[in-house]
Amino acid sequence: MSSGEIEFGTNDRLTDLTFGQSIGRSTPDVEHERAVAIFDVLEKNNFRPVGDDVVEGPYKLKLSVIDNKLVLDITLDKDDSEVATHILSLGPFRRIVRDYFMICESYYEAIKTASTAQIETIDMARRGVHNEGSETLMQRLNGKVAVDFDTARRLFTLVCVLHWKG
Repeated sequence: MSSGEIEFGTNDRLTDLTFGQSIGRSTPDVEHERAVAIFDVLEKNNFRPVGDDVVEGPYKLKLSVIDNKLVLDITLDKDDSEVATHILSLGPFRRIVRDYFMICESYYEAIKTASTAQIETIDMARRGVHNEGSETLMQRLNGKVAVDFDTARRLFTLVCVLHWKG
């Protein structure tokens, strides 16, 4: 769903985002990127579980990866009561994440020696792949969780960081 299809209220947001035990610790660089991605999501987001029985937020989200599936455990911020659990296959993201990492590597290499025009071209490609991943995430969440495009972008960044090995 896009923000054009749904109106978000002030409580339609995440106030906390954590990782389940299945997502282990990593290198300091990866841990830093994860922390930045979480901060970005929590800084500004529109997030609401979909369904007739969903109670008003704000919400907490715990992400886990089990059997190559992304598990989203959503609870209420006020009392940690369970709202919903959704499981998404990571398969549809594999190619996009791989392409995104390849373009990011090219971008970081280009910064060292390429012209401004070349860097801008690579950055446009990077943003395009990131947008594709964000749209895929929105499609996979459709009917489960309503988010706007900017929130989907921030969550897709987090999906990428979960795949990054450093």
